[in-house]
Amino acid sequence: MTKAEQSKVIELLRIDEEYYNGVGTQFRSNSDIYKLLNDPEQFGKPTPNNINFLVGGYIHTAILEPEKLKANYPYVDATTRNTKLYKEAIAEAGAEMMLLKKEVDRCEVMIEKILNNEVCASLLKGDTINEEPGIKKINGTWWKGKADCINKDQGILVDIKTTGDINKFRRSAQIYNYDSQAYIYKEIFGYDLVFLVICKKTHQIGVYDCSEEFYARGKEKVATAMLAYNTLIDDPLFDLKDYVKSETL
Repeated sequence: MTKAEQSKVIELLRIDEEYYNGVGTQFRSNSDIYKLLNDPEQFGKPTPNNINFLVGGYIHTAILEPEKLKANYPYVDATTRNTKLYKEAIAEAGAEMMLLKKEVDRCEVMIEKILNNEVCASLLKGDTINEEPGIKKINGTWWKGKADCINKDQGILVDIKTTGDINKFRRSAQIYNYDSQAYIYKEIFGYDLVFLVICKKTHQIGVYDCSEEFYARGKEKVATAMLAYNTLIDDPLFDLKDYVKSETL
């Protein structure tokens, strides 16, 4: 792919629909890693929405692209998702799931906490670019990524995460493949990645940079995932229905 062709693709990837459902589907992304490593039969299938995705997405959008918040994250003032009011609201919106107002209120507290924190402001303000897509060929495979915030002043990428327990974030970073995300994004954008994390329970904020060991673990996951892709998904001689996990105990 020439540089001109890459530039055209990146312009398209700035459109959310193209990134997730259009031209972006020809690229691998960090979201593929979990399925390839843990449940390859689910590769390529949509991941059902859940409350954690909605909360994280609301906070991301409110901080990085507030102009999109109202259209992308409607909510309903219902007590639970079992009420008639909620069911009517999602039917009218044609949505799989919506936030409740009480959940939005909790999100707004976290958003305010981040925006009023000087350390967070130093990471998210200045000469920055938000929600910037990028692509790169890594070991023969084209990958895509979308950086939450590129801070050109500091020469870093900032990625906003929410967590259920900030004291367990180090473990969560391994489970949810933030190490492979850090590796892929560093390859694509050329900057080290810093995670800006807020706890949904305590609203405590944490800032985590990435060690060389963290990047190396991510690189290894990417290589293992692509081996699984080439063996189980891309090989026309293999039928995925015959896949079984095989380990020695």
